[in-house]
Amino acid sequence: MRLGPYLFVMLDAKIRLRKLIFSMVNITLMTTISVTEDVKQKLLEAASELQIKLGRRVDLNEALRFLVDQREKKNPKLLEEACKPTAAAKETIEGLLKERKLDEVRLERKISSRHQRAD
Repeated sequence: MRLGPYLFVMLDAKIRLRKLIFSMVNITLMTTISVTEDVKQKLLEAASELQIKLGRRVDLNEALRFLVDQREKKNPKLLEEACKPTAAAKETIEGLLKERKLDEVRLERKISSRHQRAD
């Protein structure tokens, strides 16, 4: 009685069945989202850039996860708030320019007084 080859076929079938069931479970846990064509195109571009960066195949779910993670790491509102001019920015700049001119006048007087002493 030779069961060797049949045993391998049965084990292989059992492994394939488990993989199929696992993939079916994963499919049922996914959600479908609707996006416009331009958003889809941008998502595909992001996925292709990520594939190049990682050197392997990337699905749209992984691309979305990467984009969301990047957004969480970089807070654009915080950057925008930090770069926004303050209410008194114009007055502050004018004050700094006025002080700079006074510094230049003082320096000019100091230099000219040294030249007068040397003569």
